[in-house]
Amino acid sequence: MISVLMRSHNDILYIQRTVEALLAQQVDDTVEIISCDDHSTDGTAEYLSGVPQIRRISPPEGKYVPGKTLNYMISQAHGDFIIFNNGDAIPQNCEYLKNLTAPLKDKSVNCVFANQIARKDAFAVVRKDYERAFGDGSVSCKWHKFFSLVSSGFRREELIKHPFDEAFQYSEDAQWVNRRDVKIVYVMDAIVEHSHNYTLKEVRKRFFNEGIADKQMGKKTPSVLRTFKTILAETLRDWIYIAECGAWREFFYAPIYRYVQKMSYYRGTKQ
Repeated sequence: MISVLMRSHNDILYIQRTVEALLAQQVDDTVEIISCDDHSTDGTAEYLSGVPQIRRISPPEGKYVPGKTLNYMISQAHGDFIIFNNGDAIPQNCEYLKNLTAPLKDKSVNCVFANQIARKDAFAVVRKDYERAFGDGSVSCKWHKFFSLVSSGFRREELIKHPFDEAFQYSEDAQWVNRRDVKIVYVMDAIVEHSHNYTLKEVRKRFFNEGIADKQMGKKTPSVLRTFKTILAETLRDWIYIAECGAWREFFYAPIYRYVQKMSYYRGTKQ
C-alpha cells in the first residue's frame, strides 16, 4: 500500500486540482490519502470534507510544529511507502506516484523527491531558482544533500526508525537528511507544479528562519563578504535569465530580492 500524506493550510486555489490529480493516479498498488489540514479559513477544509476518498485527521493540539505533525500523520498511515505531497503541489501526470515510489523498492535508497516546476504566474527569479534546483538535476546534484519534502517519498519503516525532529520549526526535511548518511534519489519524471510568489516580507521571514534552522544543525555562519558575493553571483544569474526570457520588469527587482533573501538568511544564522 502507498500512503499519501497531505498537509494543507489555506490552499483553496490549488487543493482541488491536487486532490483530483492524486485520485487519478495509475499505480499497481492500493493508495490511501490522508489529509491533515492546519485550521484553514479559506474553504480548504470544507472542500476536503466533501471528498469521501480522503481520510481526514485533525492536527496535533497546540502550536503547529512540522515534525510533530509529520510524525503523527506517519503513525496514522498503513502503507509500506509514505509519500508526502503538499496540498498545493499538483501532480502533472497519472504516473506520478508510480514513478516516485519506484526507486524505493531498492532498500539502499532512503528517500526520494520529485521534480517541481514553477507555476505559470511565477516571478522570473522564482522560475530560475526552480529550474536550477530541479530541472534535469545537473545543478543541484552538486549541492550537499539537496532534498525537498514538498513532494517526496520514504519507506514507512525508515520513518518509524528515524522520525522527524520536533525541535525544528523550519527545514525539518534538511535536518532529516543531514543528521546521518542517506541515499537520496531525485525522480525527474515524477512532476508536480509548485511555487510561491512571496512578498519581500515573506521572503525575509522564510530565509531568516531557515538560517536559524541551519545554525541548529551546526552549519557555519557565512561571512558578510561571502554573503555579498553570493548576492552578486545570484543577481548576475538572475539578470541573464531575465534577458533570456524577456522579463525586464524584474531587472531592478532581482537585486532587491536577492539582498533580502541572503541577508535574512545571514541574520538568521547569527541568532
